[in-house]
Amino acid sequence: MIDYSEKRDFIRMRVESDMTFSYNGQTYAGTCIDLSSKGMQVETDANAAIATGANIRVNIPSTHPQLPGLEADTKVLRVDALEDNRIALGLEIIAMQ
Repeated sequence: MIDYSEKRDFIRMRVESDMTFSYNGQTYAGTCIDLSSKGMQVETDANAAIATGANIRVNIPSTHPQLPGLEADTKVLRVDALEDNRIALGLEIIAMQ
């Protein structure tokens, strides 16, 4: 049996949803890979130098006409280089809109 203890306060849900985010007046496309009540991980091929500590607004549209999408102000906690000039952003949710 594997003994695993979750290190986070909140469990992350795998979502893989298309999304957009705004940074320095520009809007970029990305994919929300996972989501928790306090943060999310986003992958993007945005050609922008996004710095740790930057504030960005994210928008995950709803696929259901009667449910609103998720819009949140976030803070970049981590920027990781991926293959094919993509990056992964670790985001802390600061406020939900």
